[in-house]
Amino acid sequence: MILLKFLVFKRENLVSATQEKIKTGTTVAEELVSWLKKNGIRHVFGVPSGSWLPFMEAMRKGGVEFVLVSNEASAGIMATVYAWLNGTAGACYATIGPGSTNLSTGVGAAYLNRAPVLAFTSEPPDKMVGRTVQMAIDQRTLYKPITKAGFRLNESSVTGTLDEALAIATSGIAGPVNIGLPEDIGSKLSAKREAAPSAAGPVPVTVPDPDEADLKAMEEAIRQSKRPVLAVGLGAVRAKVDGLIREIANRHRIPVVLTPMAKGVVPEDNPSYAGVLFHALSDHVAETHKQADLVISVGYDPVEFNFESWMPPVKLVHIDTKPADIDTAEYPEVLDVTGSIAPALNRLKTMDPIDSRWDFEALAERREKMLSMFQPEPNVFGPVAVLKALRDRLPRDGIMTCDVGAHTHLIGQAWRTPSPLTQIMDNGWSTMGFGVPSAIGAKVSHPEKEVACVTGDGGFLMMAGEMATAKRLGKRIVFVLLSDRSLELINLKQKKKDLPSYGTALYKKEDAPVYAESIFDVPVIRAENQASFEAALDTAFASEGPTIVQAIIDPSDYGRLILKNHK
Repeated sequence: MILLKFLVFKRENLVSATQEKIKTGTTVAEELVSWLKKNGIRHVFGVPSGSWLPFMEAMRKGGVEFVLVSNEASAGIMATVYAWLNGTAGACYATIGPGSTNLSTGVGAAYLNRAPVLAFTSEPPDKMVGRTVQMAIDQRTLYKPITKAGFRLNESSVTGTLDEALAIATSGIAGPVNIGLPEDIGSKLSAKREAAPSAAGPVPVTVPDPDEADLKAMEEAIRQSKRPVLAVGLGAVRAKVDGLIREIANRHRIPVVLTPMAKGVVPEDNPSYAGVLFHALSDHVAETHKQADLVISVGYDPVEFNFESWMPPVKLVHIDTKPADIDTAEYPEVLDVTGSIAPALNRLKTMDPIDSRWDFEALAERREKMLSMFQPEPNVFGPVAVLKALRDRLPRDGIMTCDVGAHTHLIGQAWRTPSPLTQIMDNGWSTMGFGVPSAIGAKVSHPEKEVACVTGDGGFLMMAGEMATAKRLGKRIVFVLLSDRSLELINLKQKKKDLPSYGTALYKKEDAPVYAESIFDVPVIRAENQASFEAALDTAFASEGPTIVQAIIDPSDYGRLILKNHK
């Protein structure tokens, strides 16, 4: 009896000691959340699971907000936009198996759009790795082609692993990193050491300056050129060199063409602006770049548009962190100025002005002629009229996001963009459904700014569930739905190949009403003409929460403006 009482007493004391250790120690979840906050990551987007509960509780207590979404793909897209707009990494979470496969669409967006994102996914605990487990697949293999690296977290190196993951995600060409979370790890005590080697935080890999010989060769090539053109890509946005590019273009009198995701690096009212490659009226943009005797590419990423699809047969000077991806059989003269972008641009900035033979009066005439074609036609309520009315109401520092479809090609050229990242599109991964979650991600990142989204029927239907997310957040976002009831971009491509329209109608009857008065309690205002649309915008921008403005449009603008020749 005495022995039994002793054993009971000992057990109770052991339990009490363990509880006290758990109470006073730091769990893996708490350390992870503390690390997120320390590194400026204040939001995690995702759909929870049972194994995620310790992390959610740590976030609730630790000042990091968990943003519940309707679809894990949206979580990855929101994290992508969050990373762009905050200058830090974005973070998203999905559970094991189907949650992770859904999330992979959003992680792919981060990968090909070059955004640093930490994608946390649950995995089987150590003892079940390699076993047959409900929901489980080989997620490391799934994520390998769409991430820069992958890790599996353990309690002995939480901060060190996270530091390394962040350094990889943010260094060089940014991108996502997958971090696997064993399902039983959240509540475990961290084996954190007081003097951990990574205590100072992640150390990103530095990009060296370009080689001096390459810089001199660059200067000589540009000095000899009479009609160079600057081709600027999303790498220039990432490097934040838009001011340098404008100075160089103005100093040397060089026209600038942009890829769609570099919109705003040189605004439309700049004398050097020559247009956006790949999108609407690309044949008008080609009238300038086909005259060039040299192409100077800055941060140009062919993930948006390959060089061969538009470049004239001239020499290429490529300024970027990695060599040009170009067919050297077709373009044998390529000078790679590889390394940090800013030092190369500073050399161009300090050069004596070149002997530019560009006719800037003719350039201005071409630019004005092209931009004037984005004026609404009389008595046509189409996407051009919608975009003009929205641009008139959205402040210059407001953020407009868009989906993927025919309207994207129009926005690429038509939307006046005063600075980088005030117009956000997906032109790398190019996934339909991008528009709605990207707007929510932008509003979470900058709640003080006006945010609008332009989407088509197809992309909206893919992400309509995120209206519940927008309503729950309670923030004003104006969702403009261009409703032509079909996949219009595919329609146009069928017509160009003399094929009948097939498999693109989204609704059974064209005259059927598309939406009710609200979706998940987000009001829908229906507009069938210019006057009712402008009134609907006034109401939407005066609302406290999200609003959908459904514009029933005539899609004929697309046929006259997009899918033109690029050379």
